[in-house]
Amino acid sequence: MKATKDGKAMHSPSQIPDEWFKWKEKDEGAAEIVSRPSLSYWKDAWRRLLKNKLAMLGLVFLVILAIMAIFGPILSPYEVNQQDLPNQYQPPSEEHWFGTDNAGRDVFTRTWYGARISLFVGLMAALIDVTIGIIWGGISGYKGGRTDNVMMRIIEILYGLPYLLVVILLLVVLGPSLSTIIIALTVTGWVGMARIVRGQVLQIKNYEFVLASKSFGTRSSRIIRKNLLPNTMGPIIVQMTLTVPSAIFAEAFLSFIGLGIQSPFASWGVMANDSLGAILSGNWWTLFFPAFFISFTMFAFNVLGDGLQDALDPKLRK
Repeated sequence: MKATKDGKAMHSPSQIPDEWFKWKEKDEGAAEIVSRPSLSYWKDAWRRLLKNKLAMLGLVFLVILAIMAIFGPILSPYEVNQQDLPNQYQPPSEEHWFGTDNAGRDVFTRTWYGARISLFVGLMAALIDVTIGIIWGGISGYKGGRTDNVMMRIIEILYGLPYLLVVILLLVVLGPSLSTIIIALTVTGWVGMARIVRGQVLQIKNYEFVLASKSFGTRSSRIIRKNLLPNTMGPIIVQMTLTVPSAIFAEAFLSFIGLGIQSPFASWGVMANDSLGAILSGNWWTLFFPAFFISFTMFAFNVLGDGLQDALDPKLRK
């Protein structure tokens, strides 16, 4: 121990307690953690989604499905409607990877054309539902009062209509086609999205940053576009991932019963319908491949939607 000029004692480095160094290292570690840049909401959601193995499996499958829907028919030397009656019901082989159907058409080529139609119908139906739902739900939730009451009564009337019955009636009246299917699926399909957006807007519109925008005289359209909608994107994305498989299954079901895509055009529902007689004679591949892709596509979208719901939930953010 040494003495300073004013007579106070000063410890040498060897006499300083070890606890002092431990506290100093702890404070420096805490300061380092504080100084690290914090993850944004979307980066943190993506990080948590990567940890969900089942959701990532679904995402990888959907990416591969989309790639094969685009390039799969190019890999096959056969046309989608090319008939070869002498080679009907050929089992999977090197020449026909998924076999052939009752008309000798290549099942591999038709499967990926069916993927194009199913993904197109699902994505278009989801985009239309999201667009109408955001506009309707955003205006209803933001305006409130009488406007909200009138708009919600309309939603309740549409919600009470049997969804499948409305779709079938429209297809019968307008005639089966790809555009008719999309219109029929979106007539009442946007109701669920509108209710979700309205609920989120009702909650967010009373936040301080929204009230501050109102006090500065910002127009309502700009408040909805810049302040409210970006903070509702989490539930919107989750609902969209659940809307796509519903539309894909609806298209396959309608095509299966003869109200959707008509043969000879390729669709998973049409392929399943054409293979009903073949499955009884042991030609299992004609039904297996369209049924497998319908089932696994719906499974992939659902597990991805569940994973996004967990990843985008702010209550689970660490």
